[in-house]
Order: sequence, then structure tokens, then C-alpha cells
Amino acid sequence: MATLIPCPNSSSNFVLLLIFLIISNSICISGDITIIPNEIISSSKLRKDPTSITMASNDYGNLVQEPPSLVLYPSSVDDVINLVKFSNNISAPFTVAARGRGHSVRGQATAAGGVVVEMSSLSSSDQDSNNGIRVSWDSSLGCYYADVGGEKMWADVLRAGLEYGLAPVSWTDYLYLTVGGTLSNGGISGQSFLHGPQISNVLELDVITGKGDFVTCSKDVNPELFFAVLGGLGQFGIITRARIVLEKAPTRVKWLRLIYSDFSIFTRDQEHLISSNVPDYVEGSLITDKSPPNNWRSSFYSPSHYSKINSLLNNKQGLLYSIEVVKYYDEQTADTVDQEIEVLMNELSYTRGFIFKKDVGLIDFLGRVGNTDNNNNIHEKGSAAKAAAASVHPWLNLFVPKSRILDFNAGVFVDIIARHNHSSGPILFYPFHRIKWDERMSAVIPDEEIFYTLGLLHSCGAQEAGIYEELNKEIIKFCEENEINIKQYLPHYKSKEDWMKHFGRKWNTFQEMKTKFDPRLILSPGQRIFTSADFSDI
Repeated sequence: MATLIPCPNSSSNFVLLLIFLIISNSICISGDITIIPNEIISSSKLRKDPTSITMASNDYGNLVQEPPSLVLYPSSVDDVINLVKFSNNISAPFTVAARGRGHSVRGQATAAGGVVVEMSSLSSSDQDSNNGIRVSWDSSLGCYYADVGGEKMWADVLRAGLEYGLAPVSWTDYLYLTVGGTLSNGGISGQSFLHGPQISNVLELDVITGKGDFVTCSKDVNPELFFAVLGGLGQFGIITRARIVLEKAPTRVKWLRLIYSDFSIFTRDQEHLISSNVPDYVEGSLITDKSPPNNWRSSFYSPSHYSKINSLLNNKQGLLYSIEVVKYYDEQTADTVDQEIEVLMNELSYTRGFIFKKDVGLIDFLGRVGNTDNNNNIHEKGSAAKAAAASVHPWLNLFVPKSRILDFNAGVFVDIIARHNHSSGPILFYPFHRIKWDERMSAVIPDEEIFYTLGLLHSCGAQEAGIYEELNKEIIKFCEENEINIKQYLPHYKSKEDWMKHFGRKWNTFQEMKTKFDPRLILSPGQRIFTSADFSDI
């Protein structure tokens, strides 16, 4: 049975809530949710001006426009609790979506006709030097951790941890995503083969369920909710706090990129790297005429290196592969790191003469993708990233089982993508270990010990969006016709049948958790997983 933790003044607020339920019911039955009693949530925090509505209607993908009726700018977690509780207690509940920095790409954080909660508003009340992030030591677990608001960005976590010489171990390539957002999906990058995704590095959560209950959960306390929320696509609760594992932070990184012309050697070397226990980061990618060596994710290569790679590209039918390898180090390991890397490189079969190296600080590496949101960056850079942010982003992210990657390469990389002669963006392809993912979590991955992630990070003009949508459909159709059992990461489907297929054996549990923690289907409607008809017979 869930442990409910009362928030400050929650009892008085709830009494006021009950007083206004009768009046509010009549308002909401008529379909107008623009009037919520001021005693429940201050009217100054609820906005319906065109700017607020427009911003909450869209996201980074620029593909979906779903206007809410209201936007909540909370100043405390209580505001979010009261909003959800209010909706849950009226006869015709309205939907609620938590929006972090708006970096979903398919409208997943929208709430058409409902209320969008701008979670970043919670950060405005943090006045201390660590931006409201508390770093502590857990003697029973023998580790450091950070208590972080779900609205915080990973860049905030990095800054706060480095104040103590600490840092999380699992990242995303882009640091300006919110903690609550990535934990609702997975949170993957080149460190995930070693440490697992970000959802595998969480000790505890505070969650507001679809009933408006405020619940603290972990593997040992309220574990059903804990595992459901991690990778749960926002369906069971809004994450307001996460306890993130920290370790001693390195100070510098050896950063290498290796070029390949043969896909089988490219993937064999990646699998060797993730099994060697030497590198701290491994990411593979493709280089094509339309996905050049330097792009908005990183400007790694000098002009002379860029020219050298392009010359090889022209001799290899316009398709090369690249592995990005990173080894962390500090003063204690500075004398041995070069030798470790040299031994490792001698075990690989990259194209000789095509190894490129950098030695940079940890922040320079982790912050290599510039902030697309504003100029408040860890270090000022990112004009290419900001230009990309102004585009449409019909991204496709897949998990591909290792047993079928040769077929996938032949059908997708060599054929389908090569035939689409349009500007694109980065194409990522790199492996994970299944053992680093906890099967109890909601996130879905292929049933093989090693699987790859594909990231087709398209950027295009609005008039070209349909072309890339067709490309994505063709790739998925190829996989279905050839029985390649892919799973979508950051999934989006239009039918219940597709969602059931996606979750597979996890579907029944997923549906049961929805019934238990959000029975009135209030949370995250933009995912389009559940409708009221789905629960009519439950």
C-alpha cells in the first residue's frame, strides 16, 4: 500500500478543494477548465495568454500543435499536487502534462484542451549556489548522491556535483534536458554500455500520481510505482525529485574518433570496446554526403581532417562509419592513460591513418552539444545547435537486436537512406549491454544480450517534413517485413495495437499500473497510449 507523504499546507488546501468541488464540477462538465478556484491555485500562476499557450502547444520536433486550455507556472510542488488532485476529484477531469524544456519531438508533453505544467517554473524559487540540488553521502550504500528536482537540467546536476568533485556516471549527449524528462524515457548515451541508462542510476523518486498523491518510492519502498515511472513515458506520475548516484569526477578526457569503411568491422570493434572495460564512452555513427563529419552535435574535426575524411568518403561510395571513444583520467591516472589507449587501439581494425585525437576537460566533452534553448551555457558555444533547433525534427530512434544488424545495414544504411538525397543530420549507431537495464522498469528493449541504438536525428525545413516521415515509415516497414524485432526509443504510435506490440509481455503490467496510479487518464495524454474506451471493460 502506497505511503502518502503530506506536503506543507496540503490539509488546508484539500479542505478548500472540497469546498469548491461542486462549483468546479459544473464548470468542468461544460468543458470550460479556464476557471480553477483561486483558493486551489493562484490565478497568477495559471495563464491562457497567446504566448504561453503557443509555447506549450509545440516542442522541439515542430511537428505537432496541440494547444492546452491553460498553462500552469508553479512556484511549488504543492501547486502541481493541487492541480492534479483537483482534476481527479471532479466529474469530468481534464488532462495534465508536465513539460520540462520542450525537447520531445512528437507532442508527448502536450495536453490538448487540458493543462500543461511548465516544470521549469519551479526552479525560480531556488536561491542557493547549487540551484536547489543537495549532494549527500549514503553510508549504508557506500555512495554519494544528489537530490535533484525533476525540473532541473542535467547541466545543473553537473555543476552542482563538480562543486564536490563528483558527477553522475550516465549522461545524455545533450545536457539541457530535464531530469524528470529523461527518467521518464530512459536517458541514453555512450556511457550506457558501462553504467546502464540514466534510469538504472536512480536510488529514489518523489512522484505525484494521477490521483494527486505525493509518493516517495524506491526499489524497497513503493517499488511498483518506482519501476513503473522509470521509462514509463509520464503515464503514472510526475517526477518532482530524483536521487541520482554520483561518483568521483574525472578532470579530463582522451577523446578519439576512428574511421571505418566496412560495417562488419565497425560493429565488431564497437562490441570489442564495450566488452574491454577500458573506455568510458563509446558511440558509433555514420558519415555520408548528407550527414557530414562535423555537425550540430560536435565540431570535432579540423579543416584538414575534414578534407581528408571527405576524400575517403568519395572513394567509398559516400558511406563511412565512425567510432567515438573516450577515456577519462585525472592526476592519478595521467601517467598511464596514453599507454592504456595505445594498447586498446592496437586491438582495433580501423582504417589506418584515420584516427583523430583530442585532449579536453570533462566539461568541454560533456558540454560538446551547445545549448539550443538560450545563451546560458556551461561554456558559450552552439550556434549550429541553435540553428538546428529552429528546424523541424522528424527524428526516428530505434533499438535493433545484434543478430540482425547486418541485414539492417544492407536494407537501411546502404539502400533506403542512400536513396533519399536530402539534407539530414547525425546518424548514430552504437551498442548496449542488456544486463545494464533493469527488466522491472517500464522501458522496453530487444530480447538480446547486445542491441544497438539507431538515432536518425533529422533536421529539415517544414516543407520537407513529409519526406522524412516517409523515410521513417519505409525503415519501419522494412524491419517489419524482414522480421527484425526493433523497439522504438522515444516511441510514438497511433493505435492501441501498436502500443501493445511495443510493450509486448510488459503490456499487461503497464496497463495495470495505469489503472492503479492514474485511473482517470489524467497524465501525459500526448503519448496517445490510453483512451477512456480502453478502460471501459476494466
